[in-house]
Amino acid sequence: MKNGKHSFVLFGGDYNPDQWDRATIEEDMRLFKKAGVNTVTLPVFSWAKLEPEEGVYHFEWLDEILELLWANQIQVILSTPTSAQPAWLSAKYPEVLPVDIAGRKRTHGMRVFFCVNSEKYRERAAAIAAVMAGRYKDYPGLLGWHVANEYGTYCYCENCQKKFRLWLKKQYRTLENLNEKWHTAFWGRTLTSFEEIMLPTELNDDYRFNPAIQLDYMRFVTASTIECYENEARILKKATPELPVFTNISGYIKKLNQFELVSHMDVAGWDNYPSPTDERSFSALKHDIMRALKDGKSYYVVEQSPNQQNWQPYNKLKRPGELRKIAYQGLARGADSCLYFQMRQSIGGQEKFHGALISHSGRDDTRIFKECMDLGNELQLLDGSFVAGRTAAEVGILFDWDNWWALELCSGPTQDMNYLEQVHHYYKPFYYQNIPVDIIKQTSDFSKYKTIVAPLLYMIKEGVAERLEQFVKAGGTLIATYMTGYVDENDRCIYGAYPGQLRDVLGIWVEEVDALFPEERNYIRVKDGHEPQNSYESSFLCDVLHTESAQVIAEYTEDFYAGMPAVTVNCYGQGKAYYIGTQTEQDYLSSLVRNICDEKGHSLIFEFKGELEITSRENENGIFTFIINHGSQTGEIDLKNKRYKNILDQKSYSGKIQISSAQVMVLLGEGEESL
Repeated sequence: MKNGKHSFVLFGGDYNPDQWDRATIEEDMRLFKKAGVNTVTLPVFSWAKLEPEEGVYHFEWLDEILELLWANQIQVILSTPTSAQPAWLSAKYPEVLPVDIAGRKRTHGMRVFFCVNSEKYRERAAAIAAVMAGRYKDYPGLLGWHVANEYGTYCYCENCQKKFRLWLKKQYRTLENLNEKWHTAFWGRTLTSFEEIMLPTELNDDYRFNPAIQLDYMRFVTASTIECYENEARILKKATPELPVFTNISGYIKKLNQFELVSHMDVAGWDNYPSPTDERSFSALKHDIMRALKDGKSYYVVEQSPNQQNWQPYNKLKRPGELRKIAYQGLARGADSCLYFQMRQSIGGQEKFHGALISHSGRDDTRIFKECMDLGNELQLLDGSFVAGRTAAEVGILFDWDNWWALELCSGPTQDMNYLEQVHHYYKPFYYQNIPVDIIKQTSDFSKYKTIVAPLLYMIKEGVAERLEQFVKAGGTLIATYMTGYVDENDRCIYGAYPGQLRDVLGIWVEEVDALFPEERNYIRVKDGHEPQNSYESSFLCDVLHTESAQVIAEYTEDFYAGMPAVTVNCYGQGKAYYIGTQTEQDYLSSLVRNICDEKGHSLIFEFKGELEITSRENENGIFTFIINHGSQTGEIDLKNKRYKNILDQKSYSGKIQISSAQVMVLLGEGEESL
């Protein structure tokens, strides 16, 4: 590996050898080699062992482990152990411990349980990072650096209060400007000093009743976390400028603005823990969001479970073949790694029943070990192939953390607002038709796409409406929905009718929004007759809207707004802008998307039948197409007259081929091979 780049899929994961004796560790090496493990991450939670008292370091045990890993040709991602500060640090410097939203000072014990703004925490974290960087910068098996673990602890201590005020001064410069942007005239909240600003906590209920301050507090936590990450990352990068430095993002991705955080990393790293009840499209959406964090570049799956988790309400076993399908879904959608938590199952603590490559039995004939072994050895066939490959897409779906936070902080129109679920609703029609999409930022280059979907674009940032208007005028297709164009970046409502700045391009205006009860339904009647049926359910929200220049595609059939527009399209310049004023059932949305894709020429990679997931990654070695059969029945793809080689079995295929249940293929067009 040179300059932090590798041509192989990283396979392995979190290893915690400080829990084991020498004989167990040597047995681990044998089992790792048998399973095809090529990469481990360590020592994620070992700060107490590495620095048992302030300034006293014991790295000899880690040196021995690293020598053993190198002798067994296993690469290493070295992690700073700063997500779990030692007890002496919390006891000696209690200011490192966080204060929760109820104002309670927390005690030592949890991991990732520190205040990211604590100067003493940052001092000691930087110190151990510097020792590690100096000691291991020339270690031959070093693949990269992993900083801490799953940032996301919110703190409400006095130090955070002080820093929040300073952050606001920097953002708004004057108190007059802050009062205007926060619209403090409402409820008589006008401020006369920055010192009067309090953190939004249960002590003052601002976390519930002042969305502007809560929004800025969430932005502040992201900014503080970036500073905390950079406190260590700068040291590591200086020691090894050629190696990637990153941290892992919790599977619960809402707490921090990942677009902001990951812009400070060399690669995005994500912990993929789908619930057994999740649709496969929901996991795919999260993978696509991870690919978006570095503008389409590949990312790392840093953690996933080889078997069941231990912290979900019901911890189902992974069914035979499920581990492989989950792994390939990540690789197909942009991951360059298949890493797990963890390598050997712990015998105590909170996660003692969390799945692992090596279970408590220590055997190599368990179902999960054998599945991991088969996968690890199979991944070796892919060396030198698709790593660092990109996904080509003509459809972009707008996604934004500020929009997410502001929309769910809003006190209306419904308590059931879930931005990620709503984005998923509009992602699914493309996913199940195997139309590639990019998740895009409000700052992305819109001209790269033929179609842009903007689900619930509640907050429109400066310049975005103008660029969307230009996109449509130049021939693009825009799909917008209810809750579009309501507020500015400070969550202040726009003057005039919704959708605000997008009113002309959409050709409609919204008078009212009706929130339906969870069990309540309206219906829409399709007017153009192109859908397979005429009437469809709608739910969640119903815009009472009026057309200006738009044409009505579907109208409501129930309630006092029966006969009024529900779905419209507006011809604008050389393009079209659709507005969906209610949450329609999936069949209607799929039909509408299919018609738009046909019109825009968004072609399938392959024609298919069955529950197949099909996506491609392209690099200098060619275009690699992944086919995964998620169904229980055999599916089919049509390769037409072109011949492809399946890298996994080294056979050639053309024409219509059958894809059996749980089968995975990685196809490369013959003549494109450089393997």
